[in-house]
Amino acid sequence: MEQTRGIETLQNWISESSNIVFFGGAGVSTESGIPDFRSQDGLYNQTYDEPPETIISHSYFMRYPEKFYRFYKAKMIAPNAKPNAAHYKLAELEQAGKLKAVITQNIDGLHQDAGSREVLELHGSVRRNDCMRCGEHFDGVDVILDAPGVPRCPRCGGIIKPDVVLYEEGLDDTTLYKAVNYIRQADVLIVGGTSLVVYPAAGLLRYYRGNKLVLINLQPTGMDSQADLVIAGKIGQVLGQITV
Repeated sequence: MEQTRGIETLQNWISESSNIVFFGGAGVSTESGIPDFRSQDGLYNQTYDEPPETIISHSYFMRYPEKFYRFYKAKMIAPNAKPNAAHYKLAELEQAGKLKAVITQNIDGLHQDAGSREVLELHGSVRRNDCMRCGEHFDGVDVILDAPGVPRCPRCGGIIKPDVVLYEEGLDDTTLYKAVNYIRQADVLIVGGTSLVVYPAAGLLRYYRGNKLVLINLQPTGMDSQADLVIAGKIGQVLGQITV
């Protein structure tokens, strides 16, 4: 009953607004079969010779590219994943002129697959890759997955690096600036599928100036007490009930 009332309130706010911004995390993609990091079955709770945080760090990539790519190919790329109800609903809201931007911590590109156009990828994308030596750009994941070991540039032989933000690396300033502006001007800010513990991304919420902050997540977050509406549930199941 509580979730039903929450969804009714969300529906009313969405119906009345034409300046919505969505901020999402790993929970948006778990319904597409992509594992998150911090849940009971997440990557951080699985056993590896070294912690995932270490393996997907900049220094580890530079020092042990073979080990990095073994983990990256197995755990960070999901070439067969498809968008779910959350991705499609957000694209529909954008096409209806209600949603201004999707700000995502995910690197899988599923928002674009669903039809979203204004997608700010705070942590980059597995679908963009660049040669560290000559700067040659490679779209898609095949250049990574098809390589027998460390992917190398066919032109110069340099190591290809994915355009994802590794630990020890900073977020892109231009992307951050755009995200702050969208959040600051939003009427409704919907936050979904994120534990809000990854900074600096989670810190972007403090720029919101409105009074319709919506948190949709399976588990409670540290921001629940500051939200105007909290809905406990899977983001795809919740947004799937919204009509545009």
